[in-house]
Amino acid sequence: MSEKALIAMSGGVDSSVAAALMKEAGYDCIGVTMKLYNNEDAGISRAHTCCTLEDTEDARQVAASLGMPYYVFNFTDDFGKQVIERFIKTYEAGGTPNPCIDCNRYMKHEKLYKRAEALGCDFIVTGHYARIAQDPETGRWLLKKARNLAKDQSYVLYFLNQKQLEHTKFPLGEFHSKEEVRELAEKHGFINARKHDSQDICFVVNGDYGDFIERYTGKSFAPGNFVDTEGHVLGQHKGIIRYTIGQRKGLGLALKQPMYVCEKDMEHNNVVLTTGPELYSRQLIADHFNWIPYDAPDHPVRVTVKTRYKAKEVPASAEVLEDGRVRVTFDTPERAVAIGQAVVLYDGDLVVGGGTIVKAIR
Repeated sequence: MSEKALIAMSGGVDSSVAAALMKEAGYDCIGVTMKLYNNEDAGISRAHTCCTLEDTEDARQVAASLGMPYYVFNFTDDFGKQVIERFIKTYEAGGTPNPCIDCNRYMKHEKLYKRAEALGCDFIVTGHYARIAQDPETGRWLLKKARNLAKDQSYVLYFLNQKQLEHTKFPLGEFHSKEEVRELAEKHGFINARKHDSQDICFVVNGDYGDFIERYTGKSFAPGNFVDTEGHVLGQHKGIIRYTIGQRKGLGLALKQPMYVCEKDMEHNNVVLTTGPELYSRQLIADHFNWIPYDAPDHPVRVTVKTRYKAKEVPASAEVLEDGRVRVTFDTPERAVAIGQAVVLYDGDLVVGGGTIVKAIR
């Protein structure tokens, strides 16, 4: 009897090709689309986002062409609590959230994983660009970067535990280019072979997080002062949630030289700007840490580190503190380390682990 796989299908080309590859490998496949939010509830037009009827129909057509049963699971309540509310609370607390990580953690690899178990599936499958392998010496499951480094998504998957890694498959991890994926989709005659990639944050389609939060919560966030690091007032901001560490564009100020957001003083409703030096951190502290190839080490480890999805990896040392949190010390001070983002540790193409940044130390 063949093993069963639950395929998370967004209606995009990546998950469609992942489904085709699993079918070709002989798995008994079920296609599912997760309905995560109601566009109108978030004040979003139907035209340029996921979770539309068009996306669902694209996924349904691909599943039908592959001879797979297909279902839509309504996870809107869970998405609201686990992703949107976390996103809002992090901004309100002065941090910079990464809702894509929360979506992968709580929706795909928790909610959907449990649904797969209930349906008797051996694996969940997604269109992520990453790889899973098993260490032949220790038996532990490993998370690795995709072959296509330009599309690598291992950063947003650092939280995966051993059981999840054992029962997850990322068929696209071995592809060297996106064009290979699209060509395979065309070979299968998929309707979405040339469909554009979806944007990062599906429920904030215009990129204005402040507008979204005010619409969703019904709250308004009062204007306050832009100040420099010595407390001199430079102008007025439009609400402290609208700014993030490292931001230079969109401040609406006429300044003599480029200045960047280096701090958000939530108590006094001030956004602090710097010309540069205060933007760099020597260390950071992270909590809720997940170690993958081994248990939490009792000594410092040498790694390379990413503090944002698109950031360049930089060399650093990481050590576990007495309270279980992890301190990362950069070889060279790192720019724009933001509370709320993930720090992910690498050893070559291997993901060592990761956690949520709770403190940046200059």
